[in-house]
Amino acid sequence: MKDDSGSRNKLSELLAKWPKGAVATATWLEQQGVSPDLAKKYPRSGWMRRIERGAYGRLDDAVDWTGALFAVQEQLKLPVHLGAKRALEEQGYGHFVRQREGGRLPLYSPRGTRLPSWFSRHDWGVQLAFKAADLFPGKMELGLTKRTFGDLSIRLSAPERAMLEALNEVPKFQSFEEARLLMGGLATLRPELVQELLESCRSVKAKRLFLFLADEADHPWVKELSVSKVDLGKGKRSIVKGGRLDQKYQITVEPNPEAVSLHEGP
Repeated sequence: MKDDSGSRNKLSELLAKWPKGAVATATWLEQQGVSPDLAKKYPRSGWMRRIERGAYGRLDDAVDWTGALFAVQEQLKLPVHLGAKRALEEQGYGHFVRQREGGRLPLYSPRGTRLPSWFSRHDWGVQLAFKAADLFPGKMELGLTKRTFGDLSIRLSAPERAMLEALNEVPKFQSFEEARLLMGGLATLRPELVQELLESCRSVKAKRLFLFLADEADHPWVKELSVSKVDLGKGKRSIVKGGRLDQKYQITVEPNPEAVSLHEGP
């Protein structure tokens, strides 16, 4: 392709705005004045590379799931966030259960949200687990925060929300044993945020299990909660097959090998 100064200037401007490690979506490129035709020409000229249809990376720039999620959040403005155990791990909690590489990447969004096909189709070196559901109806932003990964800022669940998301996945995707360990490390949760999340959460299982494990861990913030304001539903919930019934929260749990629960029944 024969280049002109205008094309080179446009490319220089584009690279200046393009964060290192980020995916550039076709939508974002158009917003920067790069037409679809020009976006097709740049990879052929060796100025950037095509990752998937509609998604590009800077030449020789390593792009992983963080760069992809950044593009979904910041360029496409989709309400998708990282949650559950992985969000806890990325904020320094749960290092004792963290997988060495890859692992499961739980992404959450309100009902009706769809990930772009380039994101779902590409191998980012992780196991994508996307869930479009309203665990906190009407509270889409409640308990979300941001964390920096290199040059990129990613939206993810704060520990208070991430723990409830993780407990909602017990026992199918999250083991009870790991959930107990994770809760054991959450001694500094903010009781005001915990209270609001518990009152907003639609999962009875997650709320009962959260309160049970928090009681068991004897965290100081538990005493500041108003549990009477939290809808814990009615009846028993079987969470662990063959487990012991906790009388207070009416859920079956795994016996704690290090301590006897105060609420366990026979």
